[in-house]
Amino acid sequence: MGPLSNSEHKSVVYWLLSGCLLIYIMVLVGGLTRLTHSGLSITDWHFMGSVPPLNEAMWQERFEKYQQSPEFQKVNYSMTLQEFKPIFWWEYIHRMIGRTMMYVFAIGFVWFLVKKKITKKMWPQLTLLFFMGAMQAVIGWWMVYSGLQQKPAVSHFRLATHLMSAFTLFAFTFWFALKLSYPNKESESNEGKKLGFLSVLFFLILIVQIIYGAFTAGYVEGDASKIRPGHIFNTWPKMGETWMPEQVYWKDTLVENILLNASGIQFMHRTLAILVFVLMCILWYRSNQLKLSALQQLGVTLVIYGVTVQFILGVLTLLYQVPVVMGALHQTGAFFLFGACIFLIYQLFNSKPHKL
Repeated sequence: MGPLSNSEHKSVVYWLLSGCLLIYIMVLVGGLTRLTHSGLSITDWHFMGSVPPLNEAMWQERFEKYQQSPEFQKVNYSMTLQEFKPIFWWEYIHRMIGRTMMYVFAIGFVWFLVKKKITKKMWPQLTLLFFMGAMQAVIGWWMVYSGLQQKPAVSHFRLATHLMSAFTLFAFTFWFALKLSYPNKESESNEGKKLGFLSVLFFLILIVQIIYGAFTAGYVEGDASKIRPGHIFNTWPKMGETWMPEQVYWKDTLVENILLNASGIQFMHRTLAILVFVLMCILWYRSNQLKLSALQQLGVTLVIYGVTVQFILGVLTLLYQVPVVMGALHQTGAFFLFGACIFLIYQLFNSKPHKL
């Protein structure tokens, strides 16, 4: 029997997991929006959403608004209305998924409140989730708005903030669902906690790596090259002809090189990938020395497969200079690995020895 077979919160868990799925779809479409350079195609923002263009006149109105933006005037000045439509749809769909998620959470909350499925213990977590969801929307517009001013580009810091706010929202939602799915879980062994420090360390390094993934995907603020770190040094394992080209450390300070230097950012992303892989191997080795529960072992297995696939996708994405499909798959891999880590950490820290 599955963990939800006898759970009194089964319907609430499914509601939360549907929210997790929508967050993943939102992140995926957000990545596609970035890869297709569509993020600045809609120059206004409405809290409740807006009707998409339904006729030629409405399309022309939207296009005229876009023509007033810095991106059109400085980058896409030769774009036609027909070329504008695809990038509009990517951004519009991305925003609509965010609003759909808002409706799913809001309507679901009211429904479960009426059905008395919401307990007092759930209120703090649900309040936090609603606040984080609202902040995700605000951060999204804060990011887009910055690219509608003088410079037709979004800061890599804002891009990373927007991405990590979505990952954080997913983490809290998924953890809440796990908490309701596996309440007071007993296991035959308590040895899993011996992996606790290593799993948390792995998770923290993974978060930094995901942040650098966002840095790699964006335009680096303060870098005169005006290029994305993922589109340079498209070789592996070396960066061009050397392991560390001089472009990696051409700025004056370490902080500038790892935060404001496109080459330095890519070097950090490569280095962190190797560190994540090494930590995964250590985690794998240590887990084989311990008597883990079935769910704990499942968590370790998911992390091992997740790192392996993600590492391969990362190399291929780099070698082929970030094609749209490979970029989307690489982002999906990061999301899956992130979720696998949360599952593993929950199983390691929320089990107690089975009473004989």
